[in-house]
Amino acid sequence: MTSHSRTAATFLPPVMEARRWIEGVAFTDDKPLINVSQAAPVAAPPEGLRQAIAEAALNDVSAHLYGAVLGLGALRAEIAAQWSASYGGTIVPEQVAITSGCNQAFAATLAAIAGEGDELILPTPWYFNHKMWLDMQGVTAVALKTGADLLPDPTKAEALITPRTRAIALVTPNNPGGVEYPDHLVADFYALARKHGIKLILDETYRDFDSRSGAPHALFADPNWADTLIQLYSFSKAYRLTGHRVGAIISSAAHLSEAEKFLDTVTICPNQLGQIGALWGMQNLGDWVAGERAEILDRRAAIEEYFPKLAQNGWRLLGLGAYFAYVEHPFAMASDALAKELVRQSHVLTLPGTMFTPADDANGKTQLRLAFANVDRAEIQMLFDRLAAFDAPRR
Repeated sequence: MTSHSRTAATFLPPVMEARRWIEGVAFTDDKPLINVSQAAPVAAPPEGLRQAIAEAALNDVSAHLYGAVLGLGALRAEIAAQWSASYGGTIVPEQVAITSGCNQAFAATLAAIAGEGDELILPTPWYFNHKMWLDMQGVTAVALKTGADLLPDPTKAEALITPRTRAIALVTPNNPGGVEYPDHLVADFYALARKHGIKLILDETYRDFDSRSGAPHALFADPNWADTLIQLYSFSKAYRLTGHRVGAIISSAAHLSEAEKFLDTVTICPNQLGQIGALWGMQNLGDWVAGERAEILDRRAAIEEYFPKLAQNGWRLLGLGAYFAYVEHPFAMASDALAKELVRQSHVLTLPGTMFTPADDANGKTQLRLAFANVDRAEIQMLFDRLAAFDAPRR
């Protein structure tokens, strides 16, 4: 019998699938597994943040009760104030909602703007969870193929807009490509969305690790930004709050009112302890986050420093930034087969480009994503040594 379930409309979670590849493989002390498959910090938050959560758990009864569907008022106000200052615009607390992670921010946003048979434009390679949610909601993901620099072209995007298009979704710094979208490019997409009366969804999960100083774009400086822009954010990366599931939507109050219907029926309210931790982090960890950013930028520099070792073997560095290096491999086998072989032979776990592209996109078969959030300089050098030593028939 053919399944008509929403979940049957999409593929298995890629990170979970990749974890199964390591089952039965014997790793050794001399050659441990190098895991560059997932872009999430695995260390605990700083002790001060953990202490704030612990004290709330012990002493704040409200931390164990239902809270506001759109989140803790103090956290919404803190985001509004800090974002207004950093982006040079005006954002009020009523234009901020807290969600159970950034994936839920995307899901709630889509539920509020699109329905069955509608379309959303996604640059490829795309973030696979975005594609999965569109599949499950019955919204068509219209692939916008990027160029050699992994940057989307607004002119090509405009050619894909139809009466069913509800939004264009961009991720910058990009997952999986790593590239940081120039401010003028983001502005061009904003103008395009406004021209056609659709939304620009801007996922800035990795904004805290952008290599540029100052605001990465000036969209919030437009007094009418809320008519077009929907920004998404995650506290998982900068504050290591992955397990607490705290994200945010910055949008119009009208849009958030619609998203509230979705949020109320799914989680009722975001995790209270996680929100308390996020608020404490925003108010106390500015210097610590700056240090985390400096470490990630140093790892990015290490990728550039060591990559010639791979380049001389035919590898190409396509994109680099935030937590990611996106590369083209030189082998005849497709990247999904290569990724499994790298586990067995090289003890390297990475994700193939086929997980980030439509099935008919040949580029995905030649590409890999390397997530370096949890590998330091020495491990990056070891990773490149192993990749350089891998041998197979070439294209």
